[in-house]
Amino acid sequence: MSKLFFLFIAFLFPIFMLGDNFISNKNLEDGYDMWLRYVKVSNQKLLEEYRDQLSNVILSDDSPIMNSVKKELEMGLNGLLSKTIIFGDKLKEGAVVLGTPKNSFLVASQKFTELSKISGDGYFLKTQKIKGNKVTFIAANTDLGVLYGVFALLRKLQTQQPISNLNVISSPKMELRMVNHWDNIDRSVERGYAGLSLWDWSKLPQHIDKRYVDYARASASIGINAIAINNVNADANFITVEFLEKISVLAEIFRNYGIKIFLSVNYASPVILDNFKTADPMNPTVKKWWIDKVDIIYRKIPDFGGFLVKADSEGQPGPKAYNRNHAEGANMLAEALMPYGGLVLWRAFVYSHTQNDRVREAYDEFVSLDGKFMDNVILQIKNGPLDFMPREPFSPLFGAMPKTNLMIEFQVTQEYLGNANHLLYKAPMFKETLDADTFAKRKASTVAQILEKIVFEYKHSGMTAVINPGTTRNWTGHPFVQSSWYAFGRLAWDYDLASDDIAQEWIKMTFSNNKKVVNTLKEIMNQSVKAAVDYREPLGLTHIGTGSHYGPAPWSKRSRSFHCASKDGLGFDRTSSGSNAVEQYNFPLSSKFEKTKTTPEKYLLWFHHLPWNYKMKSGNNLWEELVTKYYEGVEIVKKMQREFSSLKKEIDINRFNHVSALLEIQLRDAKRWRDSCVLYFQQFSGMPIPEKFEVPEYKLEYYKKIEYKRNDIIIH
Repeated sequence: MSKLFFLFIAFLFPIFMLGDNFISNKNLEDGYDMWLRYVKVSNQKLLEEYRDQLSNVILSDDSPIMNSVKKELEMGLNGLLSKTIIFGDKLKEGAVVLGTPKNSFLVASQKFTELSKISGDGYFLKTQKIKGNKVTFIAANTDLGVLYGVFALLRKLQTQQPISNLNVISSPKMELRMVNHWDNIDRSVERGYAGLSLWDWSKLPQHIDKRYVDYARASASIGINAIAINNVNADANFITVEFLEKISVLAEIFRNYGIKIFLSVNYASPVILDNFKTADPMNPTVKKWWIDKVDIIYRKIPDFGGFLVKADSEGQPGPKAYNRNHAEGANMLAEALMPYGGLVLWRAFVYSHTQNDRVREAYDEFVSLDGKFMDNVILQIKNGPLDFMPREPFSPLFGAMPKTNLMIEFQVTQEYLGNANHLLYKAPMFKETLDADTFAKRKASTVAQILEKIVFEYKHSGMTAVINPGTTRNWTGHPFVQSSWYAFGRLAWDYDLASDDIAQEWIKMTFSNNKKVVNTLKEIMNQSVKAAVDYREPLGLTHIGTGSHYGPAPWSKRSRSFHCASKDGLGFDRTSSGSNAVEQYNFPLSSKFEKTKTTPEKYLLWFHHLPWNYKMKSGNNLWEELVTKYYEGVEIVKKMQREFSSLKKEIDINRFNHVSALLEIQLRDAKRWRDSCVLYFQQFSGMPIPEKFEVPEYKLEYYKKIEYKRNDIIIH
């Protein structure tokens, strides 16, 4: 046989081995495109309909954002319709008209009433007949609104929805829809888990990585309009002229997608950068230093958003070193930014190791300062009163500060939830907080409504999330971390969206419109929150993890101070007989959380220290219920594994194999959490593990040793 024959066989063999996977995935995917995966529409009937209704495009591209509109629409339609789109000015059947009354004669001439119904950078999509021609309008009052409208139309095509009779009006419910990066100058990323920082400082400003543009596109597609690009544990060098030159290049890219850059700043910057003896906010020389610095920043970045500040927290410098309060510290920076329209985002994450109950501290520190912050200061508050735990009640600061601008801080990166190793869809967690009623006005006053500025007369507010995109090809490490990033943006735009609907959107855009894929992945995602909480910290337990925030360590000094396990029982007493953190909530919540019978069981051990034989609603005692939750969490992960494995022929082989391997890791870790915690707490309960559950494979001492190894070797 000839060499040519053997080469031919060598070529065919891998194709044969891939089987059906090769047929449906000619180009093996790696997750880089995320939810902007513009592959040809698979439904032939809809494809023909789309081609007829989107045959040519009429738009003005005389602004940077309208240029982005044109590029995105061209890229999206060419990929989804597998057809070259014609751009021009001829109005005919199937035309798509994009613009605002200022840049489009056709939009202005229709005198759309919808324009008065949208607010901010909202948009509308409408099918309308003009001179007998069926035309699709994507219109808004701003160029950015048109861009958001384009992404909305492309989303409909990606999820294969009919567009023959469009009538969609949509406006953002949150003013500031922001993400925070915890990226450092050396390109390490605190709580990143997805490679190095996106920002390659050594090559900026000369080299512009394509990832910067694709990152901006992905952000704009879910309505993000602000980005803090560096770690809140801030390096002062980020505001030096050298780095501002680099950052200004990023700002120009983001500007084309309606995104403003914010910088995290070190409060002691005058001391660090210019050898000042003080950073006292009341010192005139310090004030002048910041005024001059802000002027330099705005010369480099005219649309600069402002500063994000972590002060007097976890060793970060702040105004309290000079006997000044947080309002005095924030207002000094706000005065410098005020002439340019800049904002100060002042984090409320503060605690002292000397206090009895860390959960109380942010409220106790800030409520007395209500009304003392300037109008361009926003207090940035974590969703719960502790620290991005798997489950927390909402922070009582929401509903307690009617005279101070507030925004919420969520976390997409899975700091306490398996890093980039565990599958978790966080939208239900976000919704749990946003939908919670604060009773701020003794009536419906949800956290979301407060942030939308319809409960109190805030001048500014919004939502932000800590995200983890890095140099890993799929951006986030675990492919499903993308789902939480996507969900956050969609909820910041409209918090009334159902997490189930957002999951379905993301699956269709990211993986497939195949019914089996959609239903199976949605089921897995919907189970993932219960699993994550149950095998880690059920019934309101918190901070059981190691110092790396990955594996379990219920035996550590810090963990013991939060779960308070003893022969008498389990849980932290935050009622009036304990730390009285319940008093920080408005009535009737304060009364509800005071009593065990009216406290939701998901928060039971957050607010109460209960005996091991306490009777639960299920009929189990506390020990039995705790053990049941731990074992249920592991069983859910096993179920997730089985369900995902059924998709082997439906999902591209790269992502299938990647997620399958990560689910193996998740099951291993879930068992370790379960066994470590059950064995540890059994020492105090003195009760046996119910016979229906398998006995942990090893003794407690074994798990303690693994914790040490994982902290020092495996998790960084």
